[in-house]
Amino acid sequence: MSDPRATGQHHALEPVHTGDNDVSQHKWTGRLVLFLRGMACLSLVKGLYHWGVVCGIGASADAGFADYQTPYQSVTVFFAVIDLVAAVGLWLAAPWGAVVWLTSVVSMVAVELLFPQIYGGRIWVAGLELVLLANYLWLAMLAAREQPA
Repeated sequence: MSDPRATGQHHALEPVHTGDNDVSQHKWTGRLVLFLRGMACLSLVKGLYHWGVVCGIGASADAGFADYQTPYQSVTVFFAVIDLVAAVGLWLAAPWGAVVWLTSVVSMVAVELLFPQIYGGRIWVAGLELVLLANYLWLAMLAAREQPA
């Protein structure tokens, strides 16, 4: 076994290289990670909002979550869980986090547009979700171009 100092291989084992200019080469990747962190915060707020509805926070004294119709209850619990899972995955910038978030976005758009009787068919919510999705796809495409082939 040879000494890594003698062969010059010890540099490959260092976790940080202070002289590298990788930051300027991967600016879109950094922007994508910042976008994912922002979406993680938004997903966290959305998930906590849905759990607040489930727990009855802000509801009148005589109306509880059990008094809502079954489709409303099902969709609310679905988003309460999936938004918090997406928030964790997005914060970690894990591939599965983006997949769970995309599932949440597409589901919210479908609920708002195809089942307006559940949440009231708020077109602006579906539009906002689609704009966020388009921003994600644009940033992901630009970040992928930075990666070596």
